[in-house]
Amino acid sequence: MQIVETYRTAFISYLELKTKEKEPLNLYEPISYILGLGGKRLRPLLTLMTTEIFGTDYRKALDAALAIEVFHNFSLVHDDIMDDAPLRRGSLTVHEKWDINTAILSGDAMLINAYQLFENYEGEVFRSLAKLFSKTAIEVCEGQQYDVDFETRDDVTISEYLKMIEYKTAVLVGAAMKMGAIIANVSENTQQDIYEFGKNLGIAFQLQDDYLDAFGDPETFGKQVGGDIIENKKTFLYLTSLASVTKQEAKELEHLFSIQPKDVTDKISTVKTIFLNSGAAEQTKKEIAMYTEKAFQVLEKLPISEAKKMLLKKFGESLMQREV
Repeated sequence: MQIVETYRTAFISYLELKTKEKEPLNLYEPISYILGLGGKRLRPLLTLMTTEIFGTDYRKALDAALAIEVFHNFSLVHDDIMDDAPLRRGSLTVHEKWDINTAILSGDAMLINAYQLFENYEGEVFRSLAKLFSKTAIEVCEGQQYDVDFETRDDVTISEYLKMIEYKTAVLVGAAMKMGAIIANVSENTQQDIYEFGKNLGIAFQLQDDYLDAFGDPETFGKQVGGDIIENKKTFLYLTSLASVTKQEAKELEHLFSIQPKDVTDKISTVKTIFLNSGAAEQTKKEIAMYTEKAFQVLEKLPISEAKKMLLKKFGESLMQREV
């Protein structure tokens, strides 16, 4: 999709312009490092795309798009500390490359920098963007806390898990698109519709991320394959398996998710086999398709041309066909 690459190129140029290192280096070098690791740039691209789909020059949304990307990466820096993750996008995480204290402080600075970017907007646009961002930021924190809590609970339900990924991941995708709508000054109903489109796409995206964590290609995934299994995360795969297997198999799975052996190879292999044999892997694929379709249904409400609806649909489809 050529138009998406145009947005990506413009955004990366703006990102590089705005993230030049300055003193003190130990604060700003980690910020430049994490922002420079690449990634899909999904959220800022959606902000730019949404702004232009609603008839406004995407360049007016570059600061909002950058704020979303900076905030997203701030959350990754802190999440990686909490998860003790060694890799991010195929490279050392910030706390591994520097240290935990540096990662915490640089992450804090990134959060503040994200808020500062909204100061480039005026009046009602500034107020609406800041209000949405604050609401989204606290929901992301709530989602992260649910995620942490689930690690020590043995009674997590599928509906609770879906709520967690909605808050931790999907609301930021929805907010990225709604920010574009705010900048384009469309009606509140349309703003909410595009938010719902993004949120449902975000849930599908996270479910696929969970699937790829177990079954992705180690050469292209960018993170440690099986990381969720190592960390005993109760993902949709795990919860669906637990509800589908025999009592003995469920007991075995629960045991595997209560231990952290030094050699994790056997644990990952055994759990993946259970995910496949229980039908959980296939059910996860169906759930991804369902939330993707739910997002596409929202498109019918939007007061935009069929060509623009198709652009959003093709972008969503491209996300669901990824292998990384």
